[in-house]
Amino acid sequence: MLASHYYEGKIEAGCDEAGRGCLAGSVYAAAVILPDGYENPLLNDSKQLTEKRRYELREQIERDAVAWAVGIVTPEEIDRINILNASILAMHRALDQLTVRPEAIIVDGNRFKPYRPVVDGSSVDIPHTTIVKGDGKFMAIAAASILAKTYRDDYMNELAEQYPQYDWRSNKGYPTKKHREAIKAYGITPFHRKSYNLLGDGQLSFDFED
Repeated sequence: MLASHYYEGKIEAGCDEAGRGCLAGSVYAAAVILPDGYENPLLNDSKQLTEKRRYELREQIERDAVAWAVGIVTPEEIDRINILNASILAMHRALDQLTVRPEAIIVDGNRFKPYRPVVDGSSVDIPHTTIVKGDGKFMAIAAASILAKTYRDDYMNELAEQYPQYDWRSNKGYPTKKHREAIKAYGITPFHRKSYNLLGDGQLSFDFED
């Protein structure tokens, strides 16, 4: 079973994102605070779980968590500030929405920016730790990975209804062969990330001034 916490004796939020490598769609991130001593042997990195299990666990996480929230950064923002900054911003937006303020933050990966919410007119510096493959090590990060993944999948499935030719219901915006062939055949949508190499040919292949 994954570890229940990293910081001893602190209210700890786990953060993770989904959709960083996609050619289309927003990047989603989640922040989750689990109860002290929480146990759920089924929790794991969302990528190691079946779709059915992810959605079952989402219900459990939302029921059991002390607090949880999802943050979103749009394709337009990704193009403006780059995907690394956008992923961190999505985590900050999720943290902003928590109904309980964390005393510490653990983040999947190796990059993060200090989270400093404003309390009573002054910013509070909340300690954070980045953990490579943390979604397979700590329950709160695993829970965040599941929420970020499932809510982003819901969003991409909705977009797939509007743009069925890109096969987003299957690829969720990732750079599959079918997705890139559809971009070549039909062009881009308002949801594609224009700063990405959409055709996989090493260059930006469209005139984006329109």
